Amino acid sequence: MTLLRKSVLPFLALFLFYVPAFAADNPSPQDTVKRLLDTIGKIKTGDGLSAEEKASNQKYSDLAIAFLDLKDVSQQTLGKYWKDRTKGEQEDFVQLLSQLFKRVAFPNSAKFFADLKSIYGESQVDKNRAVVPMKVVHQKEGEVGIDFKLDSSDGKWRVYDVVLDGVSMRNNLKSQFYKVIEQNNFAELVRRMKDKLDKASS
Repeated sequence: MTLLRKSVLPFLALFLFYVPAFAADNPSPQDTVKRLLDTIGKIKTGDGLSAEEKASNQKYSDLAIAFLDLKDVSQQTLGKYWKDRTKGEQEDFVQLLSQLFKRVAFPNSAKFFADLKSIYGESQVDKNRAVVPMKVVHQKEGEVGIDFKLDSSDGKWRVYDVVLDGVSMRNNLKSQFYKVIEQNNFAELVRRMKDKLDKASS
C-alpha cells in the first residue's frame, strides 16, 4: 500500500446531522467537496493544542461531518448486518462512526491534504447522484485520482463514498467490518471502534 493510500484511507474509511449555515445556498457537488476539504483543512494538529484550539477543532469537525451522508455509509458498510441491529444500535453505530471521523480521520486528513495540490475535473451529475473527480499531486507519489461520490436525497449534496486510485472507501470499510463480525461478532466490532476512539481521545 502506497504512502498516499495509507495516509488518505483513514480519512476515507472512517466520512448529516445538521446543515451548517453557509450551506443554505445549496452548493453544487464540487463546491460541497471543496467546502468539506476547506473545513477539514482548518483543523489544527500536533501535540500541546491549547483549549482554544481544541474548541476550534471541535467546531470545524462538527461542520465537516455535516457534508457526509454518514447514515448511508453506516448502513451500506454493515450491509446485511444492518437490519439485524435494533434502532438504538443503529443510531449508536452512526454516532460512533461520526466520532471516529472527528477524532481520527479529520485530523489525519488535515495534516495530509495541507501539502497537496488539488485539481478538480468536470463533475458528473445524474439527478440526485454526482461524482466529483479530483487529482492530487503528491511530492513522492505523483498524481493520484480521487472520485467523491455524492447524493442529494434531501436537496443537499453530501458525500457517501470516495474512491482513491480505484479503491472504494465504502467497500473497504464493508470488507473490514464483515471480517470482524464474521470472525467474532458485532459487539467485538463496536468494542474495537470504541478502543480506537479512546486511544485517539487520550
